[in-house]
Amino acid sequence: MDLATIALEPLHYLPFIEVFSEIMDLIVALISGIITSFVATVLGLIGIEVDFGWNYITSIIYVSLYVSLTAVFFSTLFSIPVAMVVGFTDFPGKQLVVSVINTGMGFPSVVVGLVVLFAVSKQGPLGTLDLMFTKEAMIMSQFVLATPVITGVALSSVMGVREGVRDAAYAMGGTKIDVSLVTIKEARAGIVTAVLAGLGRAISEVGSVLIVGGNIAGYDGTSITRTLTTAIQLEARQGRFETAMVLGGILVALVLLINGILIRLGYSRVSGGKD
Repeated sequence: MDLATIALEPLHYLPFIEVFSEIMDLIVALISGIITSFVATVLGLIGIEVDFGWNYITSIIYVSLYVSLTAVFFSTLFSIPVAMVVGFTDFPGKQLVVSVINTGMGFPSVVVGLVVLFAVSKQGPLGTLDLMFTKEAMIMSQFVLATPVITGVALSSVMGVREGVRDAAYAMGGTKIDVSLVTIKEARAGIVTAVLAGLGRAISEVGSVLIVGGNIAGYDGTSITRTLTTAIQLEARQGRFETAMVLGGILVALVLLINGILIRLGYSRVSGGKD
């Protein structure tokens, strides 16, 4: 199969994407089931009865985590090397590149959604892939949103590594790859912080995923492109506040968990890893 044919095939037919999708599917399905079981148990213990199907809740959690984790995974593969190159290299226009990255951290999500929607539409450059209102389009949108965040925070961490560390690595006969590995080791807490910050940005997103995903659920209530944020908006508008509150609680818990890890990592960096 030539490259032109591959480019026109849907993304899930690519071998790597297919294998990755299967692995991610298993992991996310397990996490979604655990979260749903925990929430159901807690509500049962405090005596709250619900009138919605737990399959509906599980499918929404699944779509949210699948889209966000996949987008952040690929964004990390792209962002960390970019941060390393920009951080290590002096070139004309470097400050402009850094400014663009920092500006992208606050880029309006609805604009990103609009651009991605055009790209995957029949008139767009990716129209032949038939990605409109799919999880793949949502992943593309969240990839664009998470990449500047991960790149910017990782770049700050890389550039914050003392010059003496790099000089010592060079003095010991290290190659550029060796120096890069040493820098990554020194900046590892900041890089993990960057990834988690990107995940927080992605999982709490509503505007772009609503535009490119369409907030679609099947006839049986199973989510197709409906995430926690878009489901909360829909349930609240339709007056199903109980469901909206449960979904909101799950989303807040996930965001608090991410922020808690960020705070812990920030404390570790300041204290040098000593409690």
